[in-house]
Amino acid sequence: MLQPSKTGLHRPTVVIGIALFAIAAITFNDARGMNIRAGYGMGADAASYFVAAFFAVLGVGHLIAAFRPGIEAEEADWGAFAWVALALASLVLCIWLGGGFILGSTLLFAFTARAFGRKAIVADLLLGFVLSLGIFFLFNKLLTLALPMGPLERLL
Repeated sequence: MLQPSKTGLHRPTVVIGIALFAIAAITFNDARGMNIRAGYGMGADAASYFVAAFFAVLGVGHLIAAFRPGIEAEEADWGAFAWVALALASLVLCIWLGGGFILGSTLLFAFTARAFGRKAIVADLLLGFVLSLGIFFLFNKLLTLALPMGPLERLL
């Protein structure tokens, strides 16, 4: 299944590196347009600049790796890719449709665990719920940062 790269350039890694640079540019541009600044600590704009820099560093790392000899190409696991895509889509849809952060993050956790080969979906849903609940309390109650509210969050 593994095939060594015949040339010194591993094209999929270059494509990922370029995509990471594009995400960094979009994030940086969004951060520049933010009008809300924090009175103390790190605000949303500073956090966005940090995320943009992180994506740019990942892009550089991918481009360096793409030109290193000996990268072996693996066959894609499209089933795992589909589970991760479902996980991200469920998070976005839960937030967009008003289901809230906790439900969306619970599904994100369980479906991503499934993508990595774990088959205990009920246990993963429970574990994801506990983790999401903890994250919600940390951000919303302790740090007083608003997370997307749904019916469950309104009860808490």
